[in-house]
Amino acid sequence: MSKKLIIGSRGSKLALLYAQQAKDKIIENTNLGNDDILIKSITTKGDKVQNIRLSEVGGKGLFSSNIEKELQLKNIDIAVHALKDMPANETEGLRTDSFLERNDPREILITKDKKKLKDLDEKSIVGTSSYRREFQIKKIRQDLNCKLIRGNVDSRIRKLNKGMYDAIILSYAGIKFLKFENEISEIFSAEEIIPSAGQGVIALQCRENDDETISILNKINHEETHKRAHLERNILKVLDGDCETAIGVHSVVDGDKIIVEAELFSLDGKQRFYEKKVGNLNEFKEIGKEVGILLKTKSNNSYKR
Repeated sequence: MSKKLIIGSRGSKLALLYAQQAKDKIIENTNLGNDDILIKSITTKGDKVQNIRLSEVGGKGLFSSNIEKELQLKNIDIAVHALKDMPANETEGLRTDSFLERNDPREILITKDKKKLKDLDEKSIVGTSSYRREFQIKKIRQDLNCKLIRGNVDSRIRKLNKGMYDAIILSYAGIKFLKFENEISEIFSAEEIIPSAGQGVIALQCRENDDETISILNKINHEETHKRAHLERNILKVLDGDCETAIGVHSVVDGDKIIVEAELFSLDGKQRFYEKKVGNLNEFKEIGKEVGILLKTKSNNSYKR
């Protein structure tokens, strides 16, 4: 490249680790060296607002919009995002079509005394910032109380240890990256608690007319993750999924087949609509749309009754 390649990322410890992983992959798969690539830390609106639900102040775009703006202004060449934090629909002029190999998408529980979810005392307070997790927990233990928690992983664990919560639920991928695995009390299977669409996936975004950067990103794109990410995001696109919509989506590849499980909750969390589909791997985009339509039809029919 004629100039340095600039990677833009949120400034959290975890986001910068994701950006470093992207940088390492580029070095590994191209002729670019360490000095050819810079990582730029960007503060997002989501980082500034820490005491209310994201859905009340603009939804998922709060974590990505400032970074995308830097991309549009050509201040950075690649934006690194946690895919689950991105709005389902692409921002005009930008392209999200390259992904690093998926990290563990499962959910984990942390409690002060290593209790599992089933062993928590009645009316225990579980910290989560997600309606999806709240409704999923209530499906398992109706008696528990869910309370909003925001902030990075370190600060959430601190709040737990101060006694503000009896338990917190987080994604396994972030815990692994930050080497907090010894804090884990319970790991939920993806069937017990269906993760957020794209959970565990690091997405790499660039300008859609930047052929040089697209060529670099194509070299580090993980093909299986690419298919799973698009399938899961296509479900969200059909459902207009945002922070307010409680949707769990998880796909796995088995040979030339792809299997997806998805659930959609009503706004009050009392109704759950579920769909599972097995299809041909090369039809991943269509399968996502089909599952989204099936869930949307089920929920619409329920509201018409």
